[in-house]
Amino acid sequence: MTRGDGKAQDRGSAQGFRPVPLRSAKLMKTLMSAHWALSSNAHRLRIPIAWVTSGAPIELLRAMGVMPLYPENYAALVAARRGAEPLLEAAEAAGWSQDLCSYAKIDIGSVLRPDLAPLGGLPKPDMLIACNNICQTVTKWWEALGELLDVPVFLLDTPFRAGLMGEARIDYVRSQFTDLVTFVEEHGGHRFSERALRRTIGLSRKALDLWDALMDHGRVRPAPLNGADRFILMAPIVNLRGTQAAVQFYRAVWAESRLRMLRGTGAVPSERFRLLWDDIAVWPALFKLSKIFAERGCSFPVDTYTTAWSGDFTDTDILRGLSRGYSDIFLNWTTEEKMERMIEMARDFHLDGLVIHSNRSCKPYSLGQLEARRRIVERTGLPVLVLEADMADPRLVNLDAWDRQVAAFVEVLESRRRSS
Repeated sequence: MTRGDGKAQDRGSAQGFRPVPLRSAKLMKTLMSAHWALSSNAHRLRIPIAWVTSGAPIELLRAMGVMPLYPENYAALVAARRGAEPLLEAAEAAGWSQDLCSYAKIDIGSVLRPDLAPLGGLPKPDMLIACNNICQTVTKWWEALGELLDVPVFLLDTPFRAGLMGEARIDYVRSQFTDLVTFVEEHGGHRFSERALRRTIGLSRKALDLWDALMDHGRVRPAPLNGADRFILMAPIVNLRGTQAAVQFYRAVWAESRLRMLRGTGAVPSERFRLLWDDIAVWPALFKLSKIFAERGCSFPVDTYTTAWSGDFTDTDILRGLSRGYSDIFLNWTTEEKMERMIEMARDFHLDGLVIHSNRSCKPYSLGQLEARRRIVERTGLPVLVLEADMADPRLVNLDAWDRQVAAFVEVLESRRRSS
């Protein structure tokens, strides 16, 4: 595609745009269907269930025979399937603030009104485990779930990283793992086995290494995967870490993405501009919003959220290794560190601009974004678009407004390219 400066060309081949589908996406549907089927039968099979936050150390739970389920992941699934609004309204009718995290309201709504919840909501847990390395809201959210469900709650407290994690901070988190092991044993888990935990961590590490390698494919032009692809494909790295099924799945995805690279096949046909996405996806409009960008030739070879699923658990003391790994994830970094990481990504992935999702629900993630925008523009000269939305509330979807904003942003990208 030539650069040009006409409006028709700004939208790329809008009328003929077709995303390039992934064959491995069908495999993921099978994999996740099996996961949800097992969760529905867990109690009958005498498998204890823990509802966990997305930053909880599930390798420990799997090693102790506990099935982890993610209310956040369930909320994202409900939102992506456009079933969130009745549950949001149910929570708000019960007195929960409209300004509260939409994930929290969807899950609370599903507990209050399981008749409105897809799949009837998540199976009742035997225990609740929260880790505040992703945000502070989970502390009260899990306490509320504990009261509603009459289920014991454990909070794993991880201080902000604020530079390199000091040994005193790791010691503090490590001390809580001993209590967590006792908590899991008391509420239905198997006795702790270091051998079982090392085996589970080994499988987790293999899947995470494949995921990291898959994320690096975005350095290639055209990018073999788009942002929406990664947001969908991340389900097993969240739900099934520590399983052989996750390892096999990501081997298949890596191979398919690698083949695209060798053939020069981009997820976005006629890729013209490469952008970074910051923050969680807008699940109710994931593919529609992606299309608004893609039909103008904009791809997202990298984002700050899906690349955050990693972790180094290496240590002779296995619980200390988990303490370090789960304290050091991207969402537990300071605003300054996150901004520096975005600037690094802009360089490494040869980006033309950045898109910041000002997420009404996830205030910890969105904190400092406007300052980050100012400093990124100053440091890199790259244009930055701020889109106001919400990760799960469909009442805040505004496709017409976003279309106009993206059109204006692409004009800036075009102008910058012509002048370079």
